[in-house]
Amino acid sequence: MYDLIIIGAGPAGLTAGLYAARAQINTILFERLAPGGQVLNTDWIENYPGFPDGISGFDLVDKMKTQAERFGLRIQNEEVVGLELSQEKKTVITHNGEMETKALILACGATPSQLGIEGERSFIGKGVSYCATCDGPFYRDQEVAVVGGGDTAAEEAIFLTRFASRIYLFHRRDSLRAIKLLQERVMAEEKIEIVWDTIPLKILGENGVEGIELKNVKTGNIFRKKVHGVFVFVGTLPNTDVAKGKVELDENDFVKTNNGMETSVPGVFAAGDIRSKPFRQIATAVGEGAAATYSAERYLESLWV
Repeated sequence: MYDLIIIGAGPAGLTAGLYAARAQINTILFERLAPGGQVLNTDWIENYPGFPDGISGFDLVDKMKTQAERFGLRIQNEEVVGLELSQEKKTVITHNGEMETKALILACGATPSQLGIEGERSFIGKGVSYCATCDGPFYRDQEVAVVGGGDTAAEEAIFLTRFASRIYLFHRRDSLRAIKLLQERVMAEEKIEIVWDTIPLKILGENGVEGIELKNVKTGNIFRKKVHGVFVFVGTLPNTDVAKGKVELDENDFVKTNNGMETSVPGVFAAGDIRSKPFRQIATAVGEGAAATYSAERYLESLWV
């Protein structure tokens, strides 16, 4: 039996693992994909302390992983498909079997939300993308659409100016939700045209994206714009499938915790984007990962008394 199992190798999970390994807690971390989570989709990070010139998402995650492994953290590439939770023990179920642990940290992260409109799913990988960093180079000298108005939409629209000849930023409101600095950068970029009060209705094309059908929410006018790519940044969904019915979730299925990262089940903690909270950043995820391990260590000590 492990003392601690961590699920998810994003910034929160890797930090939790680093603190646990350094404290010599018998720990294993499960990650179904490559370590890094959504950070791997971020081309350049400017707001993480310690890197005044910025750092790529890949490099930051690689440094986090290397540091955690230096202290002996075991990272296993395996998907967790189920949980059995009680106060006495926690059972983590994978495709290869079951493992028991005394404490558990959920750091499963979140995934991009979809628009849910006609043509979206059928054109994923054929012109519809949720990662400009991943797919931007495919649209060199072409016109593309970005849907959204928050920080991610603004950042990715700016990134796309490296490749696309024109970026249409469609936002359902008449002002962006992004921080002021990003708004100023978007407004100053000649390649970006913001189309206000507009929602997408349908993605058009035969074998790939050829255009997008839209509606002005104030006038009701329906129109089409010819584009070869549609990049969607309209929020995130928590990866809480394995946690549903096991720990308390909020109305949007994010895990509810207290300030100590404790969930509704003793010995089960949550950190990072999976948590119910108003602000999701790499810096907050790292802090929560550290706090979760601190609380887990205190919990384990209570069992040994």
